[in-house]
Amino acid sequence: MKRDATPSPLDQMIDIVQHHVRRDGRVATAIPFLSLLHASQPTPVTRGVLKPSCCMILQGSKRLHLAAEVLDYGPGEYLVVSVDLPAAGHVVVASSDQPYLLLNLELDPQEIAAVVLEARLSMEAPEPVRGAFIGRSDAPLQEALYKLVRLLDAPAPEAAFLAVGLKREIIYRLLTGANGRQLYQNIVLDQQDRGIGKAIAWLKQHYAEPVKVEDLAQATNMSVSSLHHRFKAVTTMGPMQYQKQLRLQQARNLLLQGDIDASTAAYRVGYESQSQFSREYRRLFGAPPMQDMKKLRTP
Repeated sequence: MKRDATPSPLDQMIDIVQHHVRRDGRVATAIPFLSLLHASQPTPVTRGVLKPSCCMILQGSKRLHLAAEVLDYGPGEYLVVSVDLPAAGHVVVASSDQPYLLLNLELDPQEIAAVVLEARLSMEAPEPVRGAFIGRSDAPLQEALYKLVRLLDAPAPEAAFLAVGLKREIIYRLLTGANGRQLYQNIVLDQQDRGIGKAIAWLKQHYAEPVKVEDLAQATNMSVSSLHHRFKAVTTMGPMQYQKQLRLQQARNLLLQGDIDASTAAYRVGYESQSQFSREYRRLFGAPPMQDMKKLRTP
């Protein structure tokens, strides 16, 4: 008699995740760094700032827009983000029978650096690479992720405790996999004070202030030309474009809180011209500020 094939780790993860999330949206779990995403139909394009993370698709597919670049990924593929990145994305394949399912693991660059050091990993001399990339999971990474997902069925204190060691294993598998160089190099560059993470942190802190590229270069110990080269290699955009997107994202968040008007939001994020703010807001989000708010608040 022919035996049934053993389900793959991917199939087993789908079964577990579908048991824990049945409605569309993001669901937090007892594992502090792990959340689950579910969509039963394709979604419209949404904009935001990606945080350092590993996003593994179990079912369905998604499209991500980074400035002029488009990244598509599907089942068994993952997106790794090593720095904060303004981006837009939408689910392109999903249905009620086969919903889009995704694991989102928050990553701490310091944790990654610790694994690099403790595992004595060494790769070729680092150069800046894009801060987000798509990879295909191999058997060791899928097995490590499956062990993590199985903890969703464990008592919460046990899941939170055991997940710590599994996260280190997952980071190790990412670093030693086919795309490990891309994750490794940006982390090592930042540890050596030559990375873009520090420039991004500086812009986040000063996003509402007038910023000169020369000041940013000095604050991050780089020449202006080196800053431009490295920043665009990692984020796909220049420092001033990055700051502009931070400003507009923050303005949108302020407007969504509902207690200020567009001119006040513009002023708070550093704009002196209301018309310039409205023009750039519309260019990024597809509608003027208050029209955008009406659309977002309509059920």
